[in-house]
Amino acid sequence: MRQIYREKYFVCGDYKEVYIYPCYSQTTKKGCRHSKAKPTTEAQKKLNKRITQNKLIRLLNANFTADDLSFDLTYAEENHPDSDKQALSDVKNFLRRLARLRKNKGLPELKYIYVPAKGTKSGRYHHHLVLNGGVSIQELAKLWGLGYTDAAALQFNETGLIQKGCYLLKQNAITCHGFCASRNLIQPQPTVRDGRFSQRKMYELSQALDDRQEYAKLYEGFTLAEASSFYNEGNSSFYICVRLYKNDATFNGAIRKRRRE
Repeated sequence: MRQIYREKYFVCGDYKEVYIYPCYSQTTKKGCRHSKAKPTTEAQKKLNKRITQNKLIRLLNANFTADDLSFDLTYAEENHPDSDKQALSDVKNFLRRLARLRKNKGLPELKYIYVPAKGTKSGRYHHHLVLNGGVSIQELAKLWGLGYTDAAALQFNETGLIQKGCYLLKQNAITCHGFCASRNLIQPQPTVRDGRFSQRKMYELSQALDDRQEYAKLYEGFTLAEASSFYNEGNSSFYICVRLYKNDATFNGAIRKRRRE
């Protein structure tokens, strides 16, 4: 078997997410085959968490804009649910009412992502949502009606909504999948290319993680936001992850300072 490098990337709205990693094949026709070795339980947990996080970030970047909202729901004491089941029912009923309101107003179909959560110390339920815009904050608060709300416009920076995605998954979710999403969301699909990068090129890229010009040559129309690399001594291979944004993208959130232009 011979080693080749595979490039897999997703385009999500104004953002591109790229992974370059080694794989092995006996012939190019059969494609890449990965090791069958099973990861440890702890390693698998970390891998599952990273997969979930990347999926959520892709969904956020592909489906929402600065015109949409981050919306949090909490409870007044007298309305606090006594079970996970009741808390889930509350947020689902809120979303059903919102969907009806949007339809009556002639607005586009409701799109959402939410994390129903329970405080690890307080034991109090709360819900974190991302919603498409068009309904006023006052109307949203009235639709909730079980306590308090906090709303803010989504803020995008060079990496899109990566900070929002990481924050959502830090919550103590009461669902096994970590987050819930409407079925009408765009599901970014990967594009895969094999053999574009040599071992020497991978080494050069790993030494130029802040070099915007280098990555601009590889991904026309996009600007480097951040890149990271890992060298695996076990298989003498590089792994690179790159996040980019379209050259004409605009941001309404804080832009991190770069070490090098």
